[in-house]
Amino acid sequence: MDPQSVHRRRWYILAVLTVSLLVVVLDNTILNVALKTIADPEEGLGATQSQLEWAINSYTLVFAGLLFTFGVLGDRAGRKRVLIGGMVIFGIASLLSAYAQTPDQLVWARALMGLGGAAVMPQTLSIITNVFEPQERARAIGIWAGAVGLGVAIGPVTGGLLLAHFWWGSVFFVNVPVIIAGIALIALLVPESRNPLPGRLDPVGVLLSIVGLVALSYGIIHGGDTGEWLTPGALAPIIGGAAVLGLFAWHEARSDHPAFDVRLFRDPRLSAAVASIALCFFAAAGVFFFANFYLQSVRGLTPLQSGLMVLPFAAAQLMFSPRSAAMVRRFGAKAVCTVGLLLVTAALVGYQFVDEHSPLWVVGVVFFLQGAGMANVMPPATESVMSALPREKAGAGSALNNTARQVAVALGVAVLGSVVASVYRGDLADRLAALPAGAREAAGQSIEGAHAVAARLGPAGEGLIDPANAAFMHGMHTASIAAAAVAFLASMVVLRWMPGRAQDAGEAVPAETSGTPGRRETAKV
Repeated sequence: MDPQSVHRRRWYILAVLTVSLLVVVLDNTILNVALKTIADPEEGLGATQSQLEWAINSYTLVFAGLLFTFGVLGDRAGRKRVLIGGMVIFGIASLLSAYAQTPDQLVWARALMGLGGAAVMPQTLSIITNVFEPQERARAIGIWAGAVGLGVAIGPVTGGLLLAHFWWGSVFFVNVPVIIAGIALIALLVPESRNPLPGRLDPVGVLLSIVGLVALSYGIIHGGDTGEWLTPGALAPIIGGAAVLGLFAWHEARSDHPAFDVRLFRDPRLSAAVASIALCFFAAAGVFFFANFYLQSVRGLTPLQSGLMVLPFAAAQLMFSPRSAAMVRRFGAKAVCTVGLLLVTAALVGYQFVDEHSPLWVVGVVFFLQGAGMANVMPPATESVMSALPREKAGAGSALNNTARQVAVALGVAVLGSVVASVYRGDLADRLAALPAGAREAAGQSIEGAHAVAARLGPAGEGLIDPANAAFMHGMHTASIAAAAVAFLASMVVLRWMPGRAQDAGEAVPAETSGTPGRRETAKV
């Protein structure tokens, strides 16, 4: 496919890539709404709490562990080829998930979905980097980033609608027709691109990245699930994973053919941007996740109603993500990212004004503010990461961006979840002591468990609901303040280290890493 043809089709290509990304992002948020149904022995699979957790975690573990590897593989083998392969795997795994007969089958099918998703996500961003010239790339990345936020927001709505009319497996089956159409359009529209001078393979570096990321992610997930961070089950994989990633960095810095040149972190466009993405998603994703429990358990909304409550977040993403590029041109990436992170901080502080009886419009305003802030962080930060790399390394850059976000989300949910759980159990300790042993354990695990115990106990359990709600709100307020502090720290990192307008505009940017049109890699189709 010649460059002129690619240029004419660039916005159609972006649309196809955005839909491909949306399917991957959407699926994880849809699943959260279906968990209660999957746990039902009549309507679902009768999955236990542990099996439900691994239905989520098996995906996250494989996805986070292999993102970097597939980014590097796309640079070498061809990004279009790896993208189509990932879509095929994701589609097959969606079918297997939809028709799983046991919880264990669902867990393994979800792990396979993580494999497909890890192949898809880095290619979408790296292809955008090669299809769009620098002057349009920031706007295209803004639209791409908006798709991520949109997927987070509309997943619960889609899941609620599907569960209202179809069986639980429909939340996975819905992926299949979209993937089939996506593969056909990718084959027709998307150009192949790869690193024209890939050099020698770096199997040691790739293996170290997989082992380090999988171990680190497992430790984070285990610590969050159990709430016990100082046990060997959590500490050993976290410390071991961090040590292996340190060894990876040491190896890459000394290799003459690195899978990823870690010396690029000396460039503040890369290091400050990656830090801002990680800190922002750590802070925002954790609190956003637990807001779903607030809406459904404390406020008693249905899955569909709670999904609709998140639409202000989606609206803010749609409004501000595509416009972030124009804001960067006018004010500079540093200013836009800093203001975006301060908006996220304000939104997280805003959770202090949300309680058991708050008008729901207050929640909507907080979600909108959070969406607007994140819409002005992710696009310019992502563009900053990608502009620090030559185009032939776009896959590795995309994988770095997505890995930082994915690990931060897992860490945010785990750490902030532990904060919520610790405060919740502490506040409810006296009430829990008066319950029978089995009921005490269930009510102490979660707000949903407390409501289930109260329903089973009948009139005797009515006195548990209000204290449990109050304890959960106290935990959520504590976690949101901690998250706000992290988001504010991210804004200070950006303010101190992200380059200002002159460098964002291209002054003093090395020619070999500036993504000049001469480096474009549109190859054969």
